Amino acid sequence: MPKDKKTIRKANKGERIAQVAAIPFRVNGDGELEVMLVTSRGTHRFIVPKGWPMKGKSARQAALIEAREEAGVIGKALKRPAGSYCYWKRLSTSFVHVEVTAFLIEVTDEIEDWQEAGARQRAWLRPADAAILIDEPELSTLIRNLKLADIAQHVDAAA
Repeated sequence: MPKDKKTIRKANKGERIAQVAAIPFRVNGDGELEVMLVTSRGTHRFIVPKGWPMKGKSARQAALIEAREEAGVIGKALKRPAGSYCYWKRLSTSFVHVEVTAFLIEVTDEIEDWQEAGARQRAWLRPADAAILIDEPELSTLIRNLKLADIAQHVDAAA
């Protein structure tokens, strides 16, 4: 659950709250696009790294931090979000509606022993295969529709 009181109040009132996500990607040896999924800590479902906005950080910077902490990858975040999706997050006593802004992360390095390595598995998959494994329908659609040609137009704009 987020730590700031304003977000907690919004969640308790049933208002939609925001998260940021990272969609790590690479081009494999065959020239095909792959995305990295990680397992969640609790249910071990395949997800993308995501978290709450971070004070003093842009959404894009927060997505880079989540990618490093949850997936053990370092890279460049593309400036424009890849898209957004909504899901219902389970809390201890309720569900909250969360809107997630997702950023593509061009992976430049994988860390062998990253912060959450003991709690998560990671997998590189083609977007069509990754989409099948993801439970959130809107995220599944977002990943299924990723195309290398579309991404290539934005890679040079990465920071």
